[in-house]
Amino acid sequence: MTEIAFHFNAPDKLAYVCRFARKALRHGARLVILGDAATLSQLSARLWSVSATDFLAHATAADGAQMLAASPIVLAERLQELPHHDVLVNLTAQVPEDFERFARVVEIVSSGDEMDRQEARTRWRDYAARGFSIVRHDLNLKG
Repeated sequence: MTEIAFHFNAPDKLAYVCRFARKALRHGARLVILGDAATLSQLSARLWSVSATDFLAHATAADGAQMLAASPIVLAERLQELPHHDVLVNLTAQVPEDFERFARVVEIVSSGDEMDRQEARTRWRDYAARGFSIVRHDLNLKG
């Protein structure tokens, strides 16, 4: 069964996604990050400049099937024709259709955006109603 995890209280959601992606890649995971075009464009720029000496290679559907298959991180607006199904990071307001294909789903929730928090509560209830157990990570407690 797919593992669902909510990471709450991210002060900068996209910066947290970059840190999460770097850590996941170090552990051998491959990621699909789902979001709208504007969010994915902002995230792409951040992934290319995680630090002065570090970047996280990634691809989008526009890069073609060969590039997608080689990329450890795929930025996607929908979950169709993806090369891998390890970890899904959901940056949308809804529970994605067919999320069950992934081994893990990670939901990132902002600390200061009440709308984002409300949408996360709705997704939490949706996952729970489908019978999924949910792991909660409060980023405020991580120091």
